Amino acid sequence: MRGTLLAPRPEPSHLLPALAGGLVLLLALPVFLVTGWRLAGWALAAVLYVAVHALNVLLTRARPASGSLAASGMQAFGLFFKSIGLLVVLVATAASNPHLAIAAAATYALAYTAELGLSLAAYFGSPAR
Repeated sequence: MRGTLLAPRPEPSHLLPALAGGLVLLLALPVFLVTGWRLAGWALAAVLYVAVHALNVLLTRARPASGSLAASGMQAFGLFFKSIGLLVVLVATAASNPHLAIAAAATYALAYTAELGLSLAAYFGSPAR
């Protein structure tokens, strides 16, 4: 069992998990509308989600085909930049409007969790090399 779990697998497509996260964001919009919560929280989560994925697409297209050390460094910096950028926006929002930041962070976390769960299922559901 341990060998099967740790066996390398091909990287699955990122499109379906990203669409699942987007679907969660779309399903959250009626919740915000029905409950009377401020739409700014939903909008901030949606903008952050799209911005993170746009940056991810940009980094993926800029990555050279060969697995060089520079390409790995660029991917690591991109991951770091996305995480820090997301936290800076949420902390700045929390300093000025805590309720808005909580709504945005919770909505973004739900979308990210759906994306992560589908990504893990796709990765571990594929046959090992």
